[in-house]
Amino acid sequence: MQALTHIFILVVLSLCSFSAGARDSLMFKGQLSAWGHVNTGNDLPVWLGGRYIPQLNYSLTLSEKTLFDIEASANINGSTGFHPFDSIHSEGRLKPYRLWARYSTNQFEVRLGLQKINFGSASMLRPLMWFDQIDPRDPLQLTDGIWGLLTRYYFLNNANIWFWVLYGNEKPKTWELGNTSQAFPEIGGRIQTPVPGGEAAISYHFRQADTRGLEASIPEFPEINENRVGIDGKFDLVAGIWFEGVWINKNRKLGIFTNQEILNIGTDYTFGIGNGLYMCFEQLVVSNDEKPFAFANTISFSGLSVSYPLGIFDNLGAIIFYDWTNNALYNFLNWKKQLNKFTLYFMAYFNPETYRIPLQGESANLFAGRGIQVMMVFSY
Repeated sequence: MQALTHIFILVVLSLCSFSAGARDSLMFKGQLSAWGHVNTGNDLPVWLGGRYIPQLNYSLTLSEKTLFDIEASANINGSTGFHPFDSIHSEGRLKPYRLWARYSTNQFEVRLGLQKINFGSASMLRPLMWFDQIDPRDPLQLTDGIWGLLTRYYFLNNANIWFWVLYGNEKPKTWELGNTSQAFPEIGGRIQTPVPGGEAAISYHFRQADTRGLEASIPEFPEINENRVGIDGKFDLVAGIWFEGVWINKNRKLGIFTNQEILNIGTDYTFGIGNGLYMCFEQLVVSNDEKPFAFANTISFSGLSVSYPLGIFDNLGAIIFYDWTNNALYNFLNWKKQLNKFTLYFMAYFNPETYRIPLQGESANLFAGRGIQVMMVFSY
């Protein structure tokens, strides 16, 4: 990680040395949030916490068609959980949130550093959630960044091509089994193109997985070649319609974990009821198989998102997931109120104690069981 940071600093200093005659700007902004959480099923039923994300942006206009910019931000958070008059626990973290530099033109960009990379057509149950952990129920839409180099080229017909090289991201990301070996960088790319009625894309990613230290039933290998292929498409017809499909294959025999197939189809529509009732539905199927496309060990989730604006400053929302394999229902309600730079969220949830939704964001464990949460966010 230190080596990546040093490379990032050298690249930034080199690019800044070409700033003669260029126009630059510096902007500082941030987001401060505080929350209270009550879940009577937890050992510590009451939690209080806060988070501060300061963000610094610097841009250097090199010419009419070229731009160099930097973003640096941190995630500073702390929380305290307690059982009244009995026990208390506190924790806090300070870590970089984003730290990247980018060189871009009208049709090309290259970005280096700690960044967010996400793509795909689905919005709730996402097979292409390869590098982020965004939970659709999280008001802040937080996700840790990944270290890497991303390049993108945009054609005049709105087609685009991506290429990335990732390194220094050892912990498993969404849909990954085991850590990522640091013996070889992760590489991949994506091609997206317009099609009649919408757009379609194909994506590919390679990494070396490390399965040591997992369950006893999983063979231990320090380096397993893993190839991942994804396709997706989105079409604007009478209603919005999309699909995503991913196949993950490993070159070692890991039983049912040798192959993984993940499929999603979805649709959304805004009904002309009152101020406009928005509804989104998605169906997810995940299968872990010894042989590819056997679909012998499947799990299935349905997701429904509903949103209705009460007025200019208030919005009601609900997200419901159903686990068909375990007959489990997940319920989440949210009332959002906007007050200039302040935003208030009032949330309630009624979920199983054992949390099985394939999301790995910070909010995953938070929403297990039954509880309520109040959050205030100040953005400047």
